[in-house]
Amino acid sequence: MLTLNQVSRRYGGSTALDGVDFVVPENTYMSLLGASGSGKTTLLRLIAGFEEPDQGTISFNGERIDGQPSHLRDIGFVFQNFALFPHLTVSENVAFGLRHRAHAPVTNETEIKDRTEAALELVGLSGFGHRGVSAISGGQRQRVALARTLVCEPKIVLLDEPLGALDANLRSRMCDELKAIRERLGVSFLHVTGSETEALTMGDKVSVLANGRIMQSDTPDNLFSHPVNAESARHLNAWNILDAELFDRDAARGLIAVRFDQIDVSPTGTVPADRPSLSATYLTGEFNGPTALSFFRASDGTLLQVVDHLSQPRLPELVEGQTYDLHFAADALRQFHGAA
Repeated sequence: MLTLNQVSRRYGGSTALDGVDFVVPENTYMSLLGASGSGKTTLLRLIAGFEEPDQGTISFNGERIDGQPSHLRDIGFVFQNFALFPHLTVSENVAFGLRHRAHAPVTNETEIKDRTEAALELVGLSGFGHRGVSAISGGQRQRVALARTLVCEPKIVLLDEPLGALDANLRSRMCDELKAIRERLGVSFLHVTGSETEALTMGDKVSVLANGRIMQSDTPDNLFSHPVNAESARHLNAWNILDAELFDRDAARGLIAVRFDQIDVSPTGTVPADRPSLSATYLTGEFNGPTALSFFRASDGTLLQVVDHLSQPRLPELVEGQTYDLHFAADALRQFHGAA
């Protein structure tokens, strides 16, 4: 189990991580979701030993690893750009870490060959060892980078937006393959991404990192359905975040969140009395295949989004510039106290 306790990292007057408490359980696929600048790559670099925290501790199975050189931490790192050597073959890239690592390099050629072939087989690249890395696809290069990490048998694997350089079809396929590889190995993967879809798809658990802090750690379904604060909800790209005062309720304070797919739209003045509602102007729509996304503007300027599933459409014919009542079941509303 990897544990970060009150870890902070500052660069001059800027704080990248601010007292982070974070746990990656054993034998788990952990997703870390964060926007650009949230501190997620800094967190990976601290775990890997490329940088050191200004305060706090990093432990693996109860033993502190902060302060140790990176090559002694037994942690694998898969970079976003793969960081392969273009002048080496696939096999030579995978074997490089075994031959040249600072601690206990492998010198037996038979062992190197066997372990390299086993790593390539694990990632589905048997028979590709003789090829140059410039002669294979982006998805295959991603597998080579993973094999190069796995061949050294790390205790945990860190993946820094590993699917960011792949097209949509390859990303979908690699999601399944990464999860299957992790399950076969029985080690933990920590997968950093800015994509909420990727984080929810990949993770047995998902943590949201914002403003240098962990906002929530939960199972994907709980996180998606029950965000505990506005930042977690905002990162899921599925919730409208509103000022509670828009609803003109005596007890309404702070922020309210309602999921895109749980809002109904009706002509003004036709909403049942037991449903929370607000008035908003229809701006435009966006067709996304099986779903349609409609955009509205509330009276305070807040942009709202409503998803309609075309297999079961529920929205009326909408006219741009016209005002409608947006409403939802009372139990669809989540209220957060305090500022955004």
